[in-house]
Amino acid sequence: MLELPRWQRSLDAILGPPKPGRFRLAPDDFVVDEVLDFVPEGHGEHFWLNIEKRNLTTLEVVKMLSQRCGVAPRDVGYSGMKDRVAVTRQWLSVHLPGKEAPEGLMQALADGGVDVLQHARHPRKLKRGVHRYNRFQLRLSGEAVETDDVSQRWQLLCQQGVPNYFGSQRFGPAGRNLQRAEALLARGWRKRDDRHGILLSTARSFLFNELLSERIEKDQWQQPVNGDTLMLDGTRSVFDVDQVDATLCARADALDVHPTGPLWGIGTTRQQAAGDYEAMLLDRHPLLCEGLLRTGVKRGQRALRMRLSEPQLNREAQSVVLSFALPRGSFATAVVSELIASPD
Repeated sequence: MLELPRWQRSLDAILGPPKPGRFRLAPDDFVVDEVLDFVPEGHGEHFWLNIEKRNLTTLEVVKMLSQRCGVAPRDVGYSGMKDRVAVTRQWLSVHLPGKEAPEGLMQALADGGVDVLQHARHPRKLKRGVHRYNRFQLRLSGEAVETDDVSQRWQLLCQQGVPNYFGSQRFGPAGRNLQRAEALLARGWRKRDDRHGILLSTARSFLFNELLSERIEKDQWQQPVNGDTLMLDGTRSVFDVDQVDATLCARADALDVHPTGPLWGIGTTRQQAAGDYEAMLLDRHPLLCEGLLRTGVKRGQRALRMRLSEPQLNREAQSVVLSFALPRGSFATAVVSELIASPD
């Protein structure tokens, strides 16, 4: 049965392992703002709400809206899934054609731990993955912040980027989602057994993290290799390279382009050096790789590295507060794991 390994950190070879630290002792220590690049138009069939929640998952808020508005959960839209132990702000939408929001909705949400900051109408449902980025404010404490260790590691992450690992929350408590995904793929994936595709995503995330860890161990996660697919920073645009040249290496050093790894599925596998890493995955985890192919899911690409936007580190009495923005789909916990050794 698969278990989550401790994947390679990028800074350990330079600075050694991080010192112990504490993280997310309370929701206010982890603040997330989901940022769209558009605003609701003020009319339409969908009622949009910009909410602030704490100690709740996004799906729990979806359930609340579904029940209070008398609609099916599929009629409630959201762009990204946000953490439970955190203060998070994001938009959701409810399909209410020709109807006003139910009387008392705002108070009912407030009683459940959800504050509505804004609301407006819009012609379309809020779809998954349409937000532009997430802005984070995180508080760290413990031995790691009492010395210069965190500051040194932070400066290097700002310069070289951060490994774009899927965070541990993707795999469930104690990695149980991964074990469930392995069992489901072994007997044959069916949508009715994985309605939201969470287990499918878990298996692909695990394989991506495995490949990224291998490339970090070989010091090939920041620079492209022959046969790589590269992604332009700040976009989802990708292009293939057969032979790496000095110009591409310079662009990678400037964080303008990033090597990518596969989100496993049906599609072309590169045959040169990059393809060797994918062959490693197939050899190491044939059940997951072959099971995913049988589902018919299409191959995707994910950047191996993420750039910290607008990074700041502020020291307080016994803690540091980090502020930064990340592209959608990237995990702040991957940043934290480079900075402190935490039981999380």
